[in-house]
Amino acid sequence: MEWVNETLVREFVFLGFSSLAGLQQLLFAVFLVVYLFTLSTNAIIISTIVLDRALHTPMYFFLAVLSCFETCYTFIIVPKMLVDLLAQKKTISFLGCAIQMFSFLFLGCSHSFLLAAMGYDRYVAICDPLRYTVLMDYGMCLGLVAAACACGFTVSLVTTSLVFHLPFHSSNQLHHFFCDISPVLKLASHYSRLSQLVIFMLGVFALIIPLLLILVSYIRIISAILKISSSVGRYKAFSTCASHLIVVTVHYGCASFIYLRPKSNYSSSQDALISVSYTILTPLFNPMIYSLRNKEFKSALRRAMVQTSYPVN
Repeated sequence: MEWVNETLVREFVFLGFSSLAGLQQLLFAVFLVVYLFTLSTNAIIISTIVLDRALHTPMYFFLAVLSCFETCYTFIIVPKMLVDLLAQKKTISFLGCAIQMFSFLFLGCSHSFLLAAMGYDRYVAICDPLRYTVLMDYGMCLGLVAAACACGFTVSLVTTSLVFHLPFHSSNQLHHFFCDISPVLKLASHYSRLSQLVIFMLGVFALIIPLLLILVSYIRIISAILKISSSVGRYKAFSTCASHLIVVTVHYGCASFIYLRPKSNYSSSQDALISVSYTILTPLFNPMIYSLRNKEFKSALRRAMVQTSYPVN
């Protein structure tokens, strides 16, 4: 084992896939294909929304921002993971680890608050449709995204500062494939109850508060849908929310499993498995859930493809 005794840890060694040494080349190929497909899918979604004026609505504006978040989130983690799968020495510097943790926490927390903003957008569209264009104008949409980013920045800055101000004098072997909170904290020489409580409360703030806001929105949405007399009308109203509900369930399910468990229940192998799902698979499926089952988006995509293939001079 590799130990750093009585000196500060200057780098960390990733051991996330060490138990799958014989499969690392296969994992590299699979993860590379998924990563490239994720990048191309999000690029298509963003460019289609930007190019087609019919999609210049609050819902698609938030979807474009969501795709940007997903793209940046994977860029923070996946390229380094792919390199490490083929490298003999799987290390990251102390500063690089701190930057990686701050970046993915910022994007992940901003993602949570963005989902709350998207829930509010669906609430206004269904419960107050006559004033929808007034209440959800461009300024309001930008304000909601800015607020989501501000909350994400605050949580990530405080959490990263608390974690990396702890002393690291013992092992530098990180049982993960990126610098997540709990694996890094396990390597700290001293971890006070106050730091543990503050980090846990920040996790609650970043996960529970947006989830409560989403629940409030959907309680009112369901109440409004039940008042619609026709079954066709109720179906159309609910179908506009189905994609958002699926993404919320996946996001909060994975995040709560990782960040809201008691410290004694942490399992390195379970955490790595769940982390693969929300760092590689979720960024692939989330935009697809929103776009591929959406007739309006598919029509816009076909128009964009025709314009690209046969440009008007």
